[in-house]
Amino acid sequence: MADLIPPHGGYRELKSFQHAELVYDATVKFCDRLIDRRSRTHDQMVQAARSGRQNIAEGSQASGTSKKFELKLVGVARASLEELLLDYEDFLRQRSLALWPKDFPTAQIVRRLAYAENRSYQTYKSYIEDSPPEVAANTLVCLIHQTNYLLDQQLRQLEQAFLKEGGFTERLYKARSQARRKQIEE
Repeated sequence: MADLIPPHGGYRELKSFQHAELVYDATVKFCDRLIDRRSRTHDQMVQAARSGRQNIAEGSQASGTSKKFELKLVGVARASLEELLLDYEDFLRQRSLALWPKDFPTAQIVRRLAYAENRSYQTYKSYIEDSPPEVAANTLVCLIHQTNYLLDQQLRQLEQAFLKEGGFTERLYKARSQARRKQIEE
């Protein structure tokens, strides 16, 4: 029975969760600084960033009893961050600000910060709070792209694990079938 519910949770160790948390923290600061707090856009951007983070955590916690639910929630996290990415692109476009290509020098600097040791919001703070709006928005675009890449990898791994190992219902059936066979043999 010990193997029926495998280890689960541990989302704080996931790179996708860590990145999503950075996106959430940075989005709150960005919106408080550059989007009217009374606007619907402010609330929607903050909620999309929060949804990205929270759904990774919820999916990880639910994974012990439902791989299907975990897959769904990680997919919801990915969709929420895609929505948020569009909001940042809209912000830039509507203000006639540039959306940096991947090879833009500052974009490359921001992208390399992902490899910094003990990375936290502080690592990006000056780009979000002390830089012009174009730099702040593009920094978040970079962070969201990195997070989405990690979530895409996570979704592929979850898919493969589900196909290989099955889900909770299959484990329940197998365990119950084995218990019945054992009772018959006794």
